[in-house]
Amino acid sequence: MRNLSYTKSNIRLIAAFTALLSMVMVALLPSKAAAQTRPDTYALGEMVDAGHRFFGSTSSAVAQTIEQIFARYGMPNGYVLGQEGSGAFIGGLTYGEGTLHTKNVGDHNVFWQGPSIGFDYGGDGARTMMLVYNLDSVDALHGRYGGVQGSAYLIAGVGMHVLKRNNILLVPVRTGVGARLGVSLGYLKLTPMPTWNPF
Repeated sequence: MRNLSYTKSNIRLIAAFTALLSMVMVALLPSKAAAQTRPDTYALGEMVDAGHRFFGSTSSAVAQTIEQIFARYGMPNGYVLGQEGSGAFIGGLTYGEGTLHTKNVGDHNVFWQGPSIGFDYGGDGARTMMLVYNLDSVDALHGRYGGVQGSAYLIAGVGMHVLKRNNILLVPVRTGVGARLGVSLGYLKLTPMPTWNPF
């Protein structure tokens, strides 16, 4: 009898310890629900509304793209609205400018430029919305972001891709006018002032 009661008390102790450990691990896991309570992030409705105002006629396709981004990455804590032009014949260049919008440190001008290389031909002009994730400060935004970009639209369309630098993610959403077909590897360099040097 003594062994049986000893075993039951051990089982209760192990069960209590396991429950406590599970609660601690759940509390430490990052979650989209926790991100939604942060006052410096943007909700899906806010980004869709900004996309409607900014992109106009292609806003339904943009809204679907933004929904996919939110489903995968959650809520951004900044976004850039701007325009860019790019051209490529195997090697290419991109130049753009816009405004970074944040809830806690206001709005700031931002410029971007960068080279690319790959199977990529044509030229385009685009309105661009970049969703920004894990931005700790405005200065942290500036630097080079690498990624692979695929574009396959003619005359008009919507495209997106993901760029990363340290812990910061940029997810540009573009609607363009022009003729561009291909896949390229390159980076974007974000700066506080305009520059012609894409490197």
